[in-house]
Amino acid sequence: MPEPDRLELLRGVVHPWHHDIFGHMNVRHYAPFFDDASFHFYSRLGLNLAEMMAAHGVHMVSAKAETNFLQELKAGDLFVIDGGVARIGNRSMVLKLRMVHAETGAVHATYDLTEVFFDPKTRRSAPMPEAVRARLQAHLMPDG
Repeated sequence: MPEPDRLELLRGVVHPWHHDIFGHMNVRHYAPFFDDASFHFYSRLGLNLAEMMAAHGVHMVSAKAETNFLQELKAGDLFVIDGGVARIGNRSMVLKLRMVHAETGAVHATYDLTEVFFDPKTRRSAPMPEAVRARLQAHLMPDG
């Protein structure tokens, strides 16, 4: 289901307790799914977050997240979250994730996540380690 320039990050199912008063998955439930998928993104790239901290003294923090809700999901719907790298900066990157219906291929939501490299000792943004940049560039989506 994921397009060639996107990695499959997470699979899930919508349960009745995800519903709101309108009978579809409430917006509050999209965030945990997308957040979990973003952690899997680093693993899929072979970027162990603990090792990055030990080797480079930095980790990522989420600076901005934008969710676009395109189509409703209902109980029993199966979905896949896929994603890739949309932009690479000096101290940050943007990931583009999608929640896609596993059976129909319809895109139900998108999630743009800006991640900033962060030095916990100085409590400031930090330059992206070159080894990390190389891994990210290998998965940069052509259309951003």
